[in-house]
Amino acid sequence: MRVAILSPIAWRTPPRHYGPWERVVSLLTEGLVKEKIDVTLYATGDSLTSAKLRSICKKPYEEDKNIDPKVCECLHISEIMEQADEFDVIHNNYDFLPLTYSRLIKTPMVTTIHGFSSPKILPVYKKYNKTTHYVSISYTDRSPELDYIRNVYHGIDINNFTLNEDKGDYLLYFGRIHSDKGTWEAIQVAKMSKMKLIIAGIIQDKTYYEQYVKPYLNDDITYIGSIAPQERDSVLRNAYVLLHPINFSEPFGLSVVESMACGTPVLTFGKGSMPEIIQNGKNGFIVSNIEEMVQRLKDIENISRKLCRETVVKRFSQEKMVKEYIEVYKKILK
Repeated sequence: MRVAILSPIAWRTPPRHYGPWERVVSLLTEGLVKEKIDVTLYATGDSLTSAKLRSICKKPYEEDKNIDPKVCECLHISEIMEQADEFDVIHNNYDFLPLTYSRLIKTPMVTTIHGFSSPKILPVYKKYNKTTHYVSISYTDRSPELDYIRNVYHGIDINNFTLNEDKGDYLLYFGRIHSDKGTWEAIQVAKMSKMKLIIAGIIQDKTYYEQYVKPYLNDDITYIGSIAPQERDSVLRNAYVLLHPINFSEPFGLSVVESMACGTPVLTFGKGSMPEIIQNGKNGFIVSNIEEMVQRLKDIENISRKLCRETVVKRFSQEKMVKEYIEVYKKILK
C-alpha cells in the first residue's frame, strides 16, 4: 500500500513547540512506517520523518514571515495532486482546500477534519461529500450534513509522557492564549483557590494577552511561554490538575490527553468533545462555571493518577490511531 500524507505547513512536522495538526500527522506517519506501509510525507523541508519526505516550502510560514502563506499553500497542495497517480491513497490533513482537486485525480482521498474553523467552510465539504471520505476526530465535531467513513480519535506517543503518581502543588493552564481556551478563567480559578498557576502556550491573541492575562501575572501566576516537547512532560506530570475552561466547542484537545498520560487529572467545561474524553470522577471532572471548578479542586485528590494514564493507553494511543487509519485505507481500497 502506497500512502501519501499531506501535512499542514504552518509549522514543522513534528512541531518544535506548537502545532497540533502537525504533531498528529507526524505520529501517524511514523506509526504507518513502523507497520511497513510505504509512506510519502508532504510537509515543510525541515520536517523530521522516517518516511519519504517531499517538500516545496523549505520552512514553515509561521516561522519565516518572508514566506507568503497562500503561495506556499498552493504550491504545496498542487505538488501532491500532480503526483497523485503514484499512490493508492492520499490522506489529506490540510483542511478543505485539497478537496477542490479531488475530482481531478483518480487516487482516492481521505480527509481528516481537524475541526471546522467556521460554518462558512462547510459548503466545500458538502460539495465533495459523495466523492471523498471524511474522518472525524470526535463524534461531537461531526456535521449532520456530511457522511463519515469513521471516527478516529487522536493518539499520542505514550513513551513521551511519564506517569507521576504523586500529586503536584500547582494548577496548570496549557494551551493557546486566547479567549476560546479560557486563559482568563483559569487565572480566576487560581485567584479564588489561592493556588499557584503556571500558564504555558503560544500567545495567539496579543490584545487578549495584554488585557486579560498580563495584568494578573505575579509570583503565583506565571507565564512560561510556549514549551517544547521535552519540557511538556515535566510541566504536565508535576501539576496538581490541568485547567481547561474552554469557551468554544473544541474538536478534540490534545493537551487534555497528554495531561492524563502523565497522570494529571483535568477540570474542564463540558463543551465540544470534552464529554467524550473526560469521565467524571475517573480522569477529571466536567463543570459548568469557574465557581464549580474551584469547588471541584478538592475532589481531584480522590482521582487515581494511574487510572488517568490507563485511560489514555486504552483509548488514545498512537498505536490505536494508526491501526484504525490503516483499516480506513483498506476499506477505501476495497
